[in-house]
Amino acid sequence: MFTFQDKIILITGASSGIGALMAQKLADRGAIPILTARSVDKLQELQSRIQGTSRIIPMDVTNENQVNAAVSAVIQEYGRIDILINNAGYGVFETFLDTSISEFDTMMDVNYMGIVRCTKAVLPHMVAAGQGHIVNIASLAGKIGSAKSSSYNATKHAVLGLTNALRQEMYGTGIYVTAINPGPIDTPFFEKADPSGQYVQNVKMFLLTPDQVVNSMMRAIEKRKAEVNLPFAAAAGIKLYQIFPRLADKFAYKLINKK
Repeated sequence: MFTFQDKIILITGASSGIGALMAQKLADRGAIPILTARSVDKLQELQSRIQGTSRIIPMDVTNENQVNAAVSAVIQEYGRIDILINNAGYGVFETFLDTSISEFDTMMDVNYMGIVRCTKAVLPHMVAAGQGHIVNIASLAGKIGSAKSSSYNATKHAVLGLTNALRQEMYGTGIYVTAINPGPIDTPFFEKADPSGQYVQNVKMFLLTPDQVVNSMMRAIEKRKAEVNLPFAAAAGIKLYQIFPRLADKFAYKLINKK
Protein backbone atom coordinates (compact mmCIF):
# COMPACT_ATOMS: atom_id res chain seq x y z
CA MET A 1 0.00 0.00 0.00
CA PHE A 2 1.50 3.34 -1.05
CA THR A 3 2.08 5.94 1.64
CA PHE A 4 3.46 9.48 1.52
CA GLN A 5 5.04 8.99 4.94
CA ASP A 6 8.73 10.04 4.89
CA LYS A 7 8.77 10.42 1.11
CA ILE A 8 11.28 13.02 -0.10
CA ILE A 9 9.34 15.17 -2.57
CA LEU A 10 10.98 17.96 -4.54
CA ILE A 11 8.47 20.59 -5.71
CA THR A 12 9.31 23.34 -8.19
CA GLY A 13 7.30 26.55 -8.18
CA ALA A 14 6.37 25.91 -4.55
CA SER A 15 6.08 29.54 -3.45
CA SER A 16 2.41 30.05 -4.39
CA GLY A 17 -0.69 28.56 -5.98
CA ILE A 18 -1.03 24.81 -6.27
CA GLY A 19 2.69 24.35 -5.56
CA ALA A 20 2.31 25.83 -2.09
CA LEU A 21 -0.86 23.85 -1.42
CA MET A 22 0.84 20.64 -2.58
CA ALA A 23 3.61 21.20 -0.05
CA GLN A 24 1.15 21.68 2.80
CA LYS A 25 -1.02 18.69 1.94
CA LEU A 26 1.93 16.39 1.35
CA ALA A 27 3.48 17.42 4.68
CA ASP A 28 0.15 16.72 6.38
CA ARG A 29 0.40 13.17 5.01
CA GLY A 30 3.87 12.71 6.48
CA ALA A 31 6.00 13.56 3.45
CA ILE A 32 9.10 15.76 3.55
CA PRO A 33 8.55 18.45 0.90
CA ILE A 34 11.59 20.20 -0.57
CA LEU A 35 10.33 23.68 -1.41
CA THR A 36 11.99 25.33 -4.39
CA ALA A 37 11.29 28.63 -6.14
CA ARG A 38 13.06 31.92 -6.81
CA SER A 39 11.48 33.86 -3.93
CA VAL A 40 13.10 33.03 -0.59
CA ASP A 41 10.67 35.26 1.31
CA LYS A 42 7.64 33.44 -0.07
CA LEU A 43 9.19 30.06 0.63
CA GLN A 44 9.94 31.04 4.21
CA GLU A 45 6.38 32.26 4.69
CA LEU A 46 5.08 28.97 3.31
CA GLN A 47 7.40 26.91 5.49
CA SER A 48 6.08 28.71 8.58
CA ARG A 49 2.63 27.28 7.81
CA ILE A 50 3.76 23.72 7.19
CA GLN A 51 3.43 21.13 9.90
CA GLY A 52 6.28 18.63 10.05
CA THR A 53 9.62 18.56 8.30
CA SER A 54 10.36 20.56 5.16
CA ARG A 55 13.35 22.20 3.51
CA ILE A 56 13.78 25.40 1.50
CA ILE A 57 16.14 25.60 -1.48
CA PRO A 58 16.06 28.77 -3.60
CA MET A 59 16.18 27.67 -7.22
CA ASP A 60 15.45 29.09 -10.65
CA VAL A 61 14.45 26.31 -13.09
CA THR A 62 16.05 28.25 -15.95
CA ASN A 63 19.46 28.04 -14.28
CA GLU A 64 21.05 24.63 -14.83
CA ASN A 65 23.74 25.19 -12.20
CA GLN A 66 21.15 26.08 -9.55
CA VAL A 67 19.04 23.04 -10.46
CA ASN A 68 22.00 20.67 -10.25
CA ALA A 69 23.18 22.21 -6.98
CA ALA A 70 19.70 21.93 -5.43
CA VAL A 71 19.33 18.27 -6.39
CA SER A 72 22.85 17.49 -5.13
CA ALA A 73 22.03 19.14 -1.80
CA VAL A 74 18.89 17.01 -1.39
CA ILE A 75 20.72 13.80 -2.28
CA GLN A 76 23.54 14.65 0.11
CA GLU A 77 21.13 15.28 3.00
CA TYR A 78 18.47 12.62 2.41
CA GLY A 79 20.14 10.13 0.06
CA ARG A 80 17.27 10.08 -2.41
CA ILE A 81 14.42 11.91 -4.10
CA ASP A 82 11.28 9.77 -4.17
CA ILE A 83 9.04 12.11 -6.13
CA LEU A 84 9.76 15.10 -8.39
CA ILE A 85 6.82 17.43 -9.00
CA ASN A 86 7.57 19.74 -11.93
CA ASN A 87 5.12 22.53 -11.22
CA ALA A 88 6.95 25.79 -12.07
CA GLY A 89 5.45 27.68 -14.99
CA TYR A 90 3.59 30.75 -16.15
CA GLY A 91 1.45 32.02 -19.02
CA VAL A 92 0.69 35.25 -20.85
CA PHE A 93 -2.48 35.61 -22.89
CA GLU A 94 -1.65 37.53 -26.05
CA THR A 95 -2.26 36.99 -29.74
CA PHE A 96 0.52 35.40 -31.77
CA LEU A 97 1.23 38.71 -33.51
CA ASP A 98 1.42 40.60 -30.22
CA THR A 99 3.67 38.06 -28.49
CA SER A 100 7.36 38.87 -28.83
CA ILE A 101 9.96 36.29 -29.82
CA SER A 102 11.61 36.82 -26.44
CA GLU A 103 8.33 35.93 -24.66
CA PHE A 104 8.03 32.71 -26.66
CA ASP A 105 11.64 31.92 -25.76
CA THR A 106 11.32 32.73 -22.06
CA MET A 107 8.07 30.83 -21.61
CA MET A 108 9.51 27.74 -23.27
CA ASP A 109 12.62 28.08 -21.12
CA VAL A 110 10.57 28.08 -17.92
CA ASN A 111 7.62 25.82 -18.72
CA TYR A 112 9.37 23.18 -20.82
CA MET A 113 13.13 23.42 -20.44
CA GLY A 114 12.67 23.90 -16.69
CA ILE A 115 11.14 20.42 -16.59
CA VAL A 116 13.93 19.06 -18.77
CA ARG A 117 16.62 20.49 -16.46
CA CYS A 118 15.01 19.26 -13.25
CA THR A 119 14.25 15.81 -14.63
CA LYS A 120 17.76 15.48 -16.06
CA ALA A 121 19.18 16.26 -12.62
CA VAL A 122 16.88 13.94 -10.65
CA LEU A 123 16.33 10.97 -12.96
CA PRO A 124 19.82 9.40 -12.75
CA HIS A 125 19.40 9.10 -8.98
CA MET A 126 16.00 7.47 -9.42
CA VAL A 127 17.39 5.06 -12.01
CA ALA A 128 20.22 4.12 -9.64
CA ALA A 129 17.68 3.54 -6.84
CA GLY A 130 15.33 1.59 -9.09
CA GLN A 131 12.35 3.62 -7.93
CA GLY A 132 10.78 7.07 -8.20
CA HIS A 133 7.92 9.09 -9.59
CA ILE A 134 8.03 12.14 -11.85
CA VAL A 135 4.89 14.26 -11.94
CA ASN A 136 4.62 16.97 -14.58
CA ILE A 137 1.93 19.61 -14.10
CA ALA A 138 0.92 20.15 -17.70
CA SER A 139 -2.48 21.46 -18.82
CA LEU A 140 -5.49 20.78 -21.00
CA ALA A 141 -3.85 23.54 -23.07
CA GLY A 142 -1.36 20.85 -24.05
CA LYS A 143 -4.13 18.96 -25.80
CA ILE A 144 -6.02 21.75 -27.54
CA GLY A 145 -5.17 25.17 -28.92
CA SER A 146 -7.05 28.38 -28.22
CA ALA A 147 -6.77 31.99 -29.32
CA LYS A 148 -4.33 34.27 -27.46
CA SER A 149 -2.47 31.25 -26.04
CA SER A 150 -0.10 30.19 -28.82
CA SER A 151 3.04 30.55 -26.69
CA TYR A 152 1.52 28.87 -23.63
CA ASN A 153 -0.16 26.11 -25.67
CA ALA A 154 3.14 25.32 -27.37
CA THR A 155 4.96 24.88 -24.05
CA LYS A 156 2.31 22.55 -22.67
CA HIS A 157 2.17 20.48 -25.86
CA ALA A 158 5.93 20.09 -25.47
CA VAL A 159 5.54 19.05 -21.83
CA LEU A 160 3.01 16.36 -22.73
CA GLY A 161 5.16 15.08 -25.59
CA LEU A 162 8.14 14.79 -23.25
CA THR A 163 6.06 13.17 -20.51
CA ASN A 164 4.59 10.52 -22.80
CA ALA A 165 7.97 9.67 -24.33
CA LEU A 166 9.68 9.48 -20.94
CA ARG A 167 6.95 7.21 -19.61
CA GLN A 168 7.72 4.77 -22.41
CA GLU A 169 11.46 4.91 -21.69
CA MET A 170 10.91 4.27 -17.98
CA TYR A 171 8.55 1.32 -18.47
CA GLY A 172 9.63 -1.58 -16.26
CA THR A 173 12.27 0.41 -14.38
CA GLY A 174 10.25 1.09 -11.23
CA ILE A 175 10.00 4.77 -12.16
CA TYR A 176 6.55 6.19 -12.89
CA VAL A 177 5.76 9.25 -14.98
CA THR A 178 2.49 11.15 -14.64
CA ALA A 179 0.94 14.13 -16.43
CA ILE A 180 -1.61 16.26 -14.59
CA ASN A 181 -3.68 18.25 -17.09
CA PRO A 182 -5.97 20.77 -15.38
CA GLY A 183 -8.15 23.38 -16.99
CA PRO A 184 -8.10 26.92 -15.54
CA ILE A 185 -7.41 27.03 -11.79
CA ASP A 186 -8.28 29.78 -9.35
CA THR A 187 -4.67 30.75 -8.48
CA PRO A 188 -2.31 33.75 -8.83
CA PHE A 189 -1.36 32.35 -12.26
CA PHE A 190 -3.85 34.76 -13.80
CA GLU A 191 -2.30 37.83 -12.22
CA LYS A 192 0.34 37.63 -14.96
CA ALA A 193 -1.57 35.73 -17.64
CA ASP A 194 -4.74 37.84 -17.48
CA PRO A 195 -4.10 41.20 -15.73
CA SER A 196 -7.42 42.60 -16.98
CA GLY A 197 -9.39 39.84 -15.23
CA GLN A 198 -11.54 39.38 -18.33
CA TYR A 199 -10.70 35.72 -18.89
CA VAL A 200 -11.22 34.79 -15.24
CA GLN A 201 -14.60 36.51 -15.27
CA ASN A 202 -15.62 34.70 -18.46
CA VAL A 203 -14.71 31.24 -17.16
CA LYS A 204 -15.51 31.82 -13.49
CA MET A 205 -18.07 29.01 -13.34
CA PHE A 206 -15.53 26.56 -14.80
CA LEU A 207 -12.56 27.43 -12.57
CA LEU A 208 -11.05 24.54 -10.66
CA THR A 209 -10.11 25.06 -7.05
CA PRO A 210 -6.51 24.38 -6.00
CA ASP A 211 -7.85 21.71 -3.64
CA GLN A 212 -9.44 19.82 -6.55
CA VAL A 213 -6.20 19.77 -8.50
CA VAL A 214 -3.90 18.87 -5.62
CA ASN A 215 -6.21 16.13 -4.32
CA SER A 216 -6.40 14.63 -7.83
CA MET A 217 -2.62 14.80 -8.15
CA MET A 218 -2.12 12.99 -4.84
CA ARG A 219 -4.56 10.25 -5.87
CA ALA A 220 -2.72 9.92 -9.18
CA ILE A 221 0.58 9.41 -7.34
CA GLU A 222 -0.98 6.86 -5.00
CA LYS A 223 -2.50 4.91 -7.91
CA ARG A 224 0.48 5.55 -10.23
CA LYS A 225 -1.73 6.87 -12.98
CA ALA A 226 -0.22 7.87 -16.31
CA GLU A 227 -2.46 10.90 -16.80
CA VAL A 228 -5.22 12.88 -15.14
CA ASN A 229 -7.41 15.38 -17.03
CA LEU A 230 -9.47 17.92 -15.09
CA PRO A 231 -12.35 18.65 -14.96
CA PHE A 232 -14.05 15.50 -16.25
CA ALA A 233 -16.45 17.33 -18.59
CA ALA A 234 -13.63 19.29 -20.21
CA ALA A 235 -11.56 16.13 -20.55
CA ALA A 236 -14.42 14.42 -22.38
CA GLY A 237 -14.76 17.43 -24.65
CA ILE A 238 -11.02 17.33 -25.43
CA LYS A 239 -11.33 13.71 -26.57
CA LEU A 240 -14.14 14.65 -28.95
CA TYR A 241 -12.09 17.59 -30.19
CA GLN A 242 -9.15 15.32 -30.98
CA ILE A 243 -11.40 12.97 -32.97
CA PHE A 244 -13.27 15.72 -34.83
CA PRO A 245 -10.97 18.77 -34.73
CA ARG A 246 -12.42 20.79 -37.63
CA LEU A 247 -16.02 20.19 -36.55
CA ALA A 248 -15.15 21.09 -32.98
CA ASP A 249 -13.42 24.27 -34.15
CA LYS A 250 -16.64 25.35 -35.79
CA PHE A 251 -18.99 24.63 -32.90
CA ALA A 252 -16.75 25.15 -29.87
CA TYR A 253 -14.99 28.35 -30.94
CA LYS A 254 -16.96 30.67 -28.66
CA LEU A 255 -16.78 28.27 -25.72
CA ILE A 256 -13.00 27.75 -25.97
CA ASN A 257 -11.90 31.29 -26.81
CA LYS A 258 -12.81 33.26 -23.68
CA LYS A 259 -9.63 35.33 -23.41
